[in-house]
Amino acid sequence: MAKHGKRYEGARSAIDREHAYSPVEAVRMLKELPAVKFDETIEVHFRLGLNVRHADEQLRGTLMLPHGTGKEVRVAVFAEGDKSREAEEAGADIVGSADLAKRIEEGFTDFDVAIATPDQMGNVGRLGRILGPRGLMPNPKTGTVTFDVGKAVRDAKAGKLEYRTDRGANVHLAIGKKSFDERALVENYAAVVDEIVRAKPAAAKGRYIRQITLTSTMGPGIHVDPAKMRGIVDELAEASQEAVPA
Repeated sequence: MAKHGKRYEGARSAIDREHAYSPVEAVRMLKELPAVKFDETIEVHFRLGLNVRHADEQLRGTLMLPHGTGKEVRVAVFAEGDKSREAEEAGADIVGSADLAKRIEEGFTDFDVAIATPDQMGNVGRLGRILGPRGLMPNPKTGTVTFDVGKAVRDAKAGKLEYRTDRGANVHLAIGKKSFDERALVENYAAVVDEIVRAKPAAAKGRYIRQITLTSTMGPGIHVDPAKMRGIVDELAEASQEAVPA
């Protein structure tokens, strides 16, 4: 079993592992954890009651967070001609075609999002074994295979997130940085919860959201009450009012 440092163990001891906190309580606790030498990412993890062996119980989609993720996103685009220029003007970091595919085959993966025009899928298709496991493979369902490359690049730069269930029916998403204020993190959390609820497969049976955990890069997980999905931002306002001395 992995050993944790004193800072982690101290933070964990302040959390009741058997208790499910409200979203506002969990965000507040994460922000109050001892600081580290970098701006930690705040993540939300969902354990869902889905059988992902069935295609109609898998989740995959995209969403935009109200306050972004706080991460600088590097975007690679497979395009030629006018579409290549459109991608560059929109802020793409790397633009290419067969030459970019060759670089990736040789080991280059220094980007966070890959976008391709449909006519480039011949070049992209052979990269599946490299890009697929990293979650970087362009896909029409997530808007990353498109002729509207300018919009796709701008959305990616603005923090558009792709989510999907893993083999254990879990979804993992970053909702911001620890330096974000409480309201920004709570509103981003609420947006993610709304999207996961909206995307519930029609074939899903039984309890859908079984567990939600909030955590930071170096911090322990905090269980969040899955029943508290409405009025999350209102709860923050009420908590702030209670904190103001009379």
